[in-house]
Amino acid sequence: MKYWLMKSEPDVFGIDDLKKVKSEPWDGIRNYQARNMMRDEMKKGDQAFFYHSNADQIGIVGIMKVVKEAYPDHTALNPKSKYYDPKSSPDNIRWAMVDVSFVKKFKRIITLDELRQHEKALKDMALLRKGNRLSIMPVTEHQWNYIMTLI
Repeated sequence: MKYWLMKSEPDVFGIDDLKKVKSEPWDGIRNYQARNMMRDEMKKGDQAFFYHSNADQIGIVGIMKVVKEAYPDHTALNPKSKYYDPKSSPDNIRWAMVDVSFVKKFKRIITLDELRQHEKALKDMALLRKGNRLSIMPVTEHQWNYIMTLI
């Protein structure tokens, strides 16, 4: 099993939305590196931290699980979707998505500032690297276990 951190803006789709629907496609990834990780490395059963970005309090808010491995992101073909990709075609959808399900909402947000206070223990965590804006990032087992002690 691998561990991940997946970002979403809570006013677009947050942890409470996932809790309500229980399972949801994680669509709209339009970065090749993030797509490749999702397509090539994410497996059913992997766990991910749900991270609220672009919010009053940014940080880890809960846990979700990958319940369906990568498949073509059909939103790339819909001209009315904000994720429309005119370079994609039915024979060649360039983007992928996975399905995730709700596992747990934390009682508090583990903020980015708090995570930075533990930078020594979270050595090399992608989220804490300057300039890293990927919406999907790997998390090592050590990092996962350490963050779980913070909740």
